[in-house]
Amino acid sequence: MKLSLLEVVCRRLLAGIRLGVCSMGVASEALAQYPQPLPEAPTQVQFLPRYDFHLAAAGLASGDPSRFQWDTHWGGDFDLVDYVTGRFGFLADYQTILGNELRAFDPIQGNYTLEFSGSHRLGKTEVAVVFHHVSRHLSDRPKLPAVAMNALELRALRHFRVRDATTLDLKAEVGHTTARAYVDYTWIGKLDLTIRRRLRGVAGAYGRVLAEGYATDPDVAGRNGVQRGGRVELGVRLRGGRGAMDLFAGWERMIDADLFDRQPRSWGFAGFRLVN
Repeated sequence: MKLSLLEVVCRRLLAGIRLGVCSMGVASEALAQYPQPLPEAPTQVQFLPRYDFHLAAAGLASGDPSRFQWDTHWGGDFDLVDYVTGRFGFLADYQTILGNELRAFDPIQGNYTLEFSGSHRLGKTEVAVVFHHVSRHLSDRPKLPAVAMNALELRALRHFRVRDATTLDLKAEVGHTTARAYVDYTWIGKLDLTIRRRLRGVAGAYGRVLAEGYATDPDVAGRNGVQRGGRVELGVRLRGGRGAMDLFAGWERMIDADLFDRQPRSWGFAGFRLVN
C-alpha cells in the first residue's frame, strides 16, 4: 500500500522514539510547556475551557556544572475564553538554572516568560497573534543591566491524527522584537514538531524536534547573521487519574545560555515533568 509523505515521516520519527526508549529506558518533551494545537474546536463559546500546568526538572551534562547543572521550570497556560472561531490565552513560565558555584544547589539564573495571545481558526489550522515577553535575572549575584525583550509574533498551530494511536502537532512562528534591553535580537523564527503514540495501559511515547533562529543587530554586539539553537527529545508519558508524568532525555543547543557572554552552549539532559 502506498504511504503518504506524512505517514512516512511519522513512521521514521516513531522508529526513533522506540529506539530511544529501548536504549535509554525512559525519556520526554520540552521543558517549557507552550500552548498546543487543539484536536477539536468547541461548538459554542466557553469561558476558561482549558488550563495546563507544568513542573519540570532536568539534569544537564554541560561540562560546566558551576553554572549549568540543573534546569527547572514551573508555570502554566490557560485559555481565558474560546470564542469558537479562535481563543484568547495567557501563559507564564519561570525557569531556574542551577549550578554548584556557591553551594550544592545554587540557583544562578531566574528567567520569566509571559505571553498573551489571540487566535483565529482557518479550517483545521489556528493562527495566533502573540505578545511575547522574556526577562532574565541573576540570583544571589549583582546584576546591573536589564536583560529582557518584547516580541510581537505570528504563530500557526495544527493537529494531525495520523492513525488511531498516533498524532502529530505542528507549530511554526515568526516574530519581530518591539523592545529589547541588552539583547541584540531583531527577528525570531521557530519550528516545533511533536509526534505522540499511545502504548499499552497508561503509557505513551513521543518525540519532539524544535529548531529556532534569532536574527541579530550587528550594531549592538557586533554579531552578524542568525544565531541558531534547537532541541531534540524522546520521552514516555505515564498517565494517572488526575495528572501525568513525563520522563525524558535529549540534547539541546541553547542560544546565549549565560546572560552576558553571548555564547551558545550544547548539552545532553534527562529529567521529569509533572502535568495536569
